[in-house]
Amino acid sequence: MSSRKRASLYEKLQRLRTATNSTAVNKTSIIVDASRYIENLKEKVERLNQEISGTSSSLSSSSTENQLPMQVTVESLEKGFLINVSLEKSCPGLLISILEAFEDLGLDVLNARVSCAENFQLEAIGGENEGEDHGINAQVVKQAVLQAIRNWTENNEQG
Repeated sequence: MSSRKRASLYEKLQRLRTATNSTAVNKTSIIVDASRYIENLKEKVERLNQEISGTSSSLSSSSTENQLPMQVTVESLEKGFLINVSLEKSCPGLLISILEAFEDLGLDVLNARVSCAENFQLEAIGGENEGEDHGINAQVVKQAVLQAIRNWTENNEQG
């Protein structure tokens, strides 16, 4: 590594150290401190979002759900529901749990966008199956999705 690249890297590490209030001296420790700093900022943002949204968007007081920052919203449409689920981490298998909850409710997924890479994002439009009892509302759908997330979380904590 050239001395110019080394000096540039050193300067960037020092800026990172300053920005994250790290007292570490070696580069690995500075990066670890920066990672912790970022995680703490994410937690602060989530707490602020919870305070802003209050109970209107989703966050329930159960300890399992507080360990997994998330947002679940369900809006009634003319013939169905708009369902949004957002979690701050990748959740392999969660989509299946949510789709099973839709099936149990008698909802067909009419349209969906899903991202499971760094975090879990689902936006779906669910319509009631023809011939099904039309007694479900947005709150019932939301509770079913929250229960699917709780079940997924419990199953993955044991494994």
